[in-house]
Amino acid sequence: MPLRSGFLRYWQGWLPILSLGLAWIAGEARAEEPLSRPNILYIMSDDHAYQAVSAYGHGLNRTPNIDRLAHEGMLFRNCFVTNSICGPCRAVVLTGKYTHLNGFARNGDRFDGSQQNVAKLLQQAGYQTAVIGKWHLETDPTGFDHWEVLFGQGPYYNPPMKTPQGRVEHEGYTTDVITDLALDFLKNGRDPNRPFFLMYHHKAPHRNWCPGPQELDLYKDTDIPEPPTLFDDYTTRGRAAREQEMTIARHLTPHDLKLVRQNEKFTPDQAERFYNAYAEENRAFEEANLQGEELVRWKYQRYLKDYLRCVAGVDRNVGRVLDYLDESGLAKNTVVIYTSDQGFYLGEHGWFDKRFMYEESFRTPLLVRWPGHVQPGSVCEKLVMNLDFAETFLDIAGAAIPEDMQGRSLKPLLEGREVADWRTSMYYRYYEYPAVHMVHKHYGVRTDRYKLIYFHEIDEWELYDLAKDPRELNNVYGDPAYAEITAQLQAELRRLKTLYKDDDTIRGVPVTAATK
Repeated sequence: MPLRSGFLRYWQGWLPILSLGLAWIAGEARAEEPLSRPNILYIMSDDHAYQAVSAYGHGLNRTPNIDRLAHEGMLFRNCFVTNSICGPCRAVVLTGKYTHLNGFARNGDRFDGSQQNVAKLLQQAGYQTAVIGKWHLETDPTGFDHWEVLFGQGPYYNPPMKTPQGRVEHEGYTTDVITDLALDFLKNGRDPNRPFFLMYHHKAPHRNWCPGPQELDLYKDTDIPEPPTLFDDYTTRGRAAREQEMTIARHLTPHDLKLVRQNEKFTPDQAERFYNAYAEENRAFEEANLQGEELVRWKYQRYLKDYLRCVAGVDRNVGRVLDYLDESGLAKNTVVIYTSDQGFYLGEHGWFDKRFMYEESFRTPLLVRWPGHVQPGSVCEKLVMNLDFAETFLDIAGAAIPEDMQGRSLKPLLEGREVADWRTSMYYRYYEYPAVHMVHKHYGVRTDRYKLIYFHEIDEWELYDLAKDPRELNNVYGDPAYAEITAQLQAELRRLKTLYKDDDTIRGVPVTAATK
């Protein structure tokens, strides 16, 4: 008994000190907690078609650095956009809301920076936020601790950049310059005591597809495979497919095709190297006097080679950033997301550009690496959208997702969890007409098998059975065999319009007035 009592008295004397020590340790753990939250690196290129990411298996080109994200993370096979055009896509990613609620319906609109956006919410959650590269929303970024963005679309060479302090001039190839600035932020500009959210946005491979010095000779002696629908005649479709102005045959310009001098403000050395790369082929083209389908084929090769050269420049620079994350140790606690603002036509249906709800522009690449959370080499087949990105960023950061956001976090999918009530249909709406490329306004619904599109101002419907017709060549709207599925899809379209609060206005202004 005496021994036991002495033992108890001994430990009772130490208990207050031990309690203080444990409290101090717990306090230190809480102080370090923000650093345990992952950094988020969001990489978005402009007009990068999923067909031109080699991890998707289309065989057009190789993107080994972007493919790393698929090998070390997850590839999404069915990621789509709400509105296939640059500025509106960016507004959706920032707000987690459809165009009609965030107010940015067409390029040239001005984004309302006073509204809630994901950068502001992450700031409130303790993240350091930054955006570098293409912005394209007219007003200045809000919610970012650091920003340096292109003026409008920006040039491919020697880009001036806009900052809170004013205009800054840069010399070099824009894809390289944007990466230099992103790396400088990661190395010197970030606060090591806070997690970061960096939006690293490329201009490339946007029209007019000017390759960088390192990629000018790429594909020089190679023929790019032609898509089976290069000479699509739109037999079963109506006015919208026929009246667009985005064909390789008729609407690529001499400027696009590098047959005339570019608008780039080259240095003398840059100009000499750039124009020398095209001189011999241009002379041969002039001598050949091509006509008809052979002319279209030549234009296709010139367009695709330049486009893929720009993609190669993006891929090389993504590799620079991934290498730095590895070398610095940041990779272990950084979620890396690669996507594009929408898809793009690489000759399918005879087109370039985007805008339509057809697959090539409606679908966009999405690859995500998150060490310790995402199974390397995994693939997700669920229907996901850029509407989900803001919610995903917040969920990854452990921040609350506002109820007025309209997407869903991809975090459970990334972690391989089954989500029983995941969406089985998607809503799309495009507003920009009349405008460049003259694609009629339309909206529609897509399920895993069917797609229904309504060109509402010209009152034309299109229905595609994607299982039987993945290239969307046979419009079966009005076919009695599809009467039941048509009725079901029209009901689903009405349901989704109601669900997403689309009342045919843009923030209360009728669409016809808001999109003039």
